[in-house]
Amino acid sequence: MVEALAVQLTQREGELIQEKAEVKKLADFLKQASEDAKKLVDEERAFARAEIERARAAVQRVEYALQEQERLSHASGKQDLEELMKEVQEARRIKMLHQPSKVMDMEHELRALRIQLEEKSRRAIQLQKELAMTKRGEMNPLLYELDGPEALGSILQIIPCSDNAPEISICPVQWYRVSSEGGKMDLISGATKSVYAPEPSDVGRVIQADILLDGQKITLSTTGPIEPAPGLGSYVEALMRKHDTEFNVVVTQMTGVENPSEAIHHLHVGNMRMKLCKGKTTIAKEYYSNTMQLCGVRGGGNAAPQALFWQVKSGTSFVLAFESERERNAAIMLARRFAYDCNIVLTGPEDRSSNTQ
Repeated sequence: MVEALAVQLTQREGELIQEKAEVKKLADFLKQASEDAKKLVDEERAFARAEIERARAAVQRVEYALQEQERLSHASGKQDLEELMKEVQEARRIKMLHQPSKVMDMEHELRALRIQLEEKSRRAIQLQKELAMTKRGEMNPLLYELDGPEALGSILQIIPCSDNAPEISICPVQWYRVSSEGGKMDLISGATKSVYAPEPSDVGRVIQADILLDGQKITLSTTGPIEPAPGLGSYVEALMRKHDTEFNVVVTQMTGVENPSEAIHHLHVGNMRMKLCKGKTTIAKEYYSNTMQLCGVRGGGNAAPQALFWQVKSGTSFVLAFESERERNAAIMLARRFAYDCNIVLTGPEDRSSNTQ
């Protein structure tokens, strides 16, 4: 039994020695694998760092190239601009040295031609007026006459052309617009002064003024239809593309009462409504409606071509003075176009909608 136990112990020691050898071999293998993995990680890390350095160097080269290109382009553009300015200055110098007399002669000639053209135009209009009055056989045909360009943006004025003509201020006056085709005559309500500024509704129509003198009527009229203002149509078409256009105005009357203040207001003409403001304060605001009225001021002296009458609603009205005749007429045309899109026809007091443009 002792021998058998000794044999078993010897076998167990052999197995233990063999297991220790295998464990040692496995440990060596794991150690070698760990070293290989660490070496591989170090290699990959070194490779990644090298790639990053190469990418960073490439980015720096691109940035440097872009900066260099921008610098060269800026320098070239600046040089080209300087060369162009030198060429322009040289051209001006040559022109001033060699052609000043020729340019001045051409300007004087053009100015003389314009003066001659204006004189001939005035003379032609005067002859047409005299011929028309002679054909109508009016009483005292040369007591008064209409003076002023027959175009939108101007002012027509009744002036005496005889020493025997009574003062026009004591004579009743009424202005009319007459259709150039059928001769239909429409009274212009409120136009009872010796002056009248045509508005957009008058374009294409003859303007007539009747003067009552000692129970007799003297009729004066333009030699032809009122001409449109050059470039006004295209200006209004450009404003139509906006939803709101602002005009600088001065309020001269508020509901029939004179307004002495000359503070700047802002008139907004929009596609749905009109608004009058002073700074951030709204004075009047109203959508287009059948109670709204809009037209040029009928009378009012030399400022009439730049002023319009706006009835916001019944009992509220304004007389607004614009910066120019062009702005005033553009505001009227623009508001009427927008109102027409809302099925509203904007006219002056007692005007007929069929005659509104």
